[in-house]
Amino acid sequence: MNDLQGFGFVLPHWAYWGWLTIMPLVFMYMVKRKATSEKEPILTPDEELALDILAEEDPALHVKGNRVTKFIDKVSDFTGIFIALWTVNAVVFYFYEVVMRYIFNMPTIWVHEASFLLFGMQYLMTGAYAMLHGAHVRVDILYVKLPPRGRAGMDIFTSVFFFIFVLALMGTSWTFFVSSYGMNEITLETWGIQYWPVKLLMFTGAILLTLAGISKLIKDIMLFRLLGEEKK
Repeated sequence: MNDLQGFGFVLPHWAYWGWLTIMPLVFMYMVKRKATSEKEPILTPDEELALDILAEEDPALHVKGNRVTKFIDKVSDFTGIFIALWTVNAVVFYFYEVVMRYIFNMPTIWVHEASFLLFGMQYLMTGAYAMLHGAHVRVDILYVKLPPRGRAGMDIFTSVFFFIFVLALMGTSWTFFVSSYGMNEITLETWGIQYWPVKLLMFTGAILLTLAGISKLIKDIMLFRLLGEEKK
């Protein structure tokens, strides 16, 4: 950070990565501790309606699954909530930037970069959470016209293309990470923070998305068999 002397306060690289690791865990612990002292929340009518719509669009989302799917779903849920809490940091960062720039006339050199890296990593890491809760965009011109068993069958068939994509993403992102780590790649802006953790999270996100896809496929197969038995 010697090259940045005279720029005012500059967030150290180690503090940035360390805070992103610790901060969500602290928030999640506080929320869990508060939840244990309160009664289980009751769903609002809007929340119940949203769950009904999701159940109609993709019945497999509400299949209990087995031990494997339950474990994967817990991992997907945990990582999604963990990463979502990073948004609080972006709000704080930009608030700090506005105050420093317009009140003290001391614009920062690191806030913008810290924030867009944050949003990029969130995008990479939340795919599994989105799949678990049915938040991905679905091309449903024909899908919604199928019966529940037909939808499950369609999902099983199209999972082939999904796994081709995520395996390619996993292999490519691993290559990016190894190359970035090997050259100790840093960003081109003045802050010059390490770039290889972002590439590592790209690979991690691909793994999580693959696991979420496996869980979804297992539940689709279970639902397909269950609906077939009900027709007999």
